[in-house]
Amino acid sequence: MKLRFLLFVLLLPAWVQAQQWPFQLWHEGKIVLLEGDTLKGMIKYDLQQDIVQYNVAEGKKIETYTARKVLFFEIFDTSVHKYRQFFALPFSAIGTYSAPVFFELLEEGKITVLCREALEYRTYGSPYYYGGSYSRQVLVNRFFFMNEKGKIEPFTGGKRALLDLMGAHADDVEKYMKSNHLNYDEKYQLARIVEYYNSFYGS
Repeated sequence: MKLRFLLFVLLLPAWVQAQQWPFQLWHEGKIVLLEGDTLKGMIKYDLQQDIVQYNVAEGKKIETYTARKVLFFEIFDTSVHKYRQFFALPFSAIGTYSAPVFFELLEEGKITVLCREALEYRTYGSPYYYGGSYSRQVLVNRFFFMNEKGKIEPFTGGKRALLDLMGAHADDVEKYMKSNHLNYDEKYQLARIVEYYNSFYGS
């Protein structure tokens, strides 16, 4: 059993063995506070707790801000080589009062796409692991759509539900997805899909 487990670990990709999530890292960026102040420097965020941290004086002091204190923050994520923007927006989960939470902005327009990260345990099959399967944490993206009135709704549907939102442009969007091999489950590809739809409205 020990030999099988050791073989399993050795055969795992390096990113599985020593995974670091974007929210565990410090990023160059800025925070704009609700009161108007702008803080520039190294930033770490945690969407599961709805906080953002600011590294003051090269780590000698860390300031922490909740979504109630922040208008938005922006980071440059070197893992994807992109600037990422997060806004504190009022949101009400089922059975709760509306409160500010952080959403990453993926695409803005006729349809605005937002995203929140979460860690989940997933089970995978493996011939090298005793019992034939193993579990590990993975970072998942949960998508939300905001309408033109500012109401935010979680998106839990599939491809058909997404295309239904596109109305008269559904066929055009479906062709665009197919010709560009876009997967609506991948956040930057979903952003491209909605960006194409929004282009019909000058966005």
